[in-house]
Amino acid sequence: MGHIKGLKCRECGREYAIEPIYVCEFCFGPLEVAYDYKSIAGDISRKKIEKRDKNLWRYRELLPIDGEPQVGLDSGFTPLIRADNLARVLGVDELYLKDDTVVHPTLSFKDRVVAIALTKAKEFGFDTVACASTGNLAHSVSAHGAKAGFKRFIFIPSTLEASKIVASLVYEPNLIAVDGNYDDVNRLCSEIANKYKWAFVNINIRPFYAEGSKTLGFEVIEQLGWKAPDNVVVPCASGSLLTKVWKSFKEFRDVGIIKDLSTKVFAAQATGCSPIAAAIKQGRDVIRPVKPDTIAKSLAIGNPADGFYAAQVVRDTGGYAEDVSDPEIIDAIKLLARTEGVFAETAGGVTLASTIKLIQSGRIKRDESTVICITGNGLKTQEALQGHTSSPHHIKPSLASFEEVLENIKKGE
Repeated sequence: MGHIKGLKCRECGREYAIEPIYVCEFCFGPLEVAYDYKSIAGDISRKKIEKRDKNLWRYRELLPIDGEPQVGLDSGFTPLIRADNLARVLGVDELYLKDDTVVHPTLSFKDRVVAIALTKAKEFGFDTVACASTGNLAHSVSAHGAKAGFKRFIFIPSTLEASKIVASLVYEPNLIAVDGNYDDVNRLCSEIANKYKWAFVNINIRPFYAEGSKTLGFEVIEQLGWKAPDNVVVPCASGSLLTKVWKSFKEFRDVGIIKDLSTKVFAAQATGCSPIAAAIKQGRDVIRPVKPDTIAKSLAIGNPADGFYAAQVVRDTGGYAEDVSDPEIIDAIKLLARTEGVFAETAGGVTLASTIKLIQSGRIKRDESTVICITGNGLKTQEALQGHTSSPHHIKPSLASFEEVLENIKKGE
């Protein structure tokens, strides 16, 4: 804990001890982990990081744990793919995919934040963990919580995709489906967290949980050869991932891992739930809540907790935001699959479709390096593509039947 100063209010700057709290008792601002960067700079180096296991814990000096990692030892260090096929289609020189569809146990970036949250829950002595989720977090808390021996209560909107519900139930948590959208679920969980002494990873453990997202940014810089990209495009639900990716870039600069940092940060949202993008486009500081209506259910948070801070990062770095329709999301998922062999969930379609718009508008320059964050696997949201893919070729079990189809395929080429 020598590298951690404590918790600090993002609004008034008041400091708190390391405890399972998340809101300033004076101004009600959100709390964030504060580090002693001078101390960390003397204890971290590229060589030290490179010698460690290839998981998210290789950056442990910049993560808010007390002792040794206890959860998520197989999470992190996902591929950074040089997407040359996609780059040619989009007409850009240097394009990368930070591919969090693979490696993680539950196939999304949420395994990063849960690794930190549940390790911290163990340190605090909790025996029960819980969360409000649009799907991916439910999977991650269910899976990692099972392995770590926690009792688990998972709260989801009842309208969640059937495949995502099954992908939580297989770990046998207490899954609670709430009649309402994510914001309704989150409000209920805040009430429950106030009454029951449980570790709600995205409520009372949120300051620590959110820090796990930084590992995505740390990996990007390391995988680019210890340099930051010109642009990074991040999907936004609560807005936390975007703020933490930027925080990770700044931290690597502050502790001397990199020298130069001029990255522009871009926000991607679905048009059916785009309160952050709308505020950025309209030049507003206020994030106006919306009622979600999009196939990108993992991003369907109408009242984003970190929306103000995400918009601030975008403006401060010279970035921008885009939002995209459901048909554009589906087209982007298919484009990514056929060019790079990556099957992304709907959030990935949002990020790529938004990137296309940002390139076309000139917000992202074609000769710059750009990293697109793909945060979850498409197997989680197959329902979104039903009726939007081609059909299989049906044949009889004979060579003649196959060759008849083959001839038709050749005619269509």
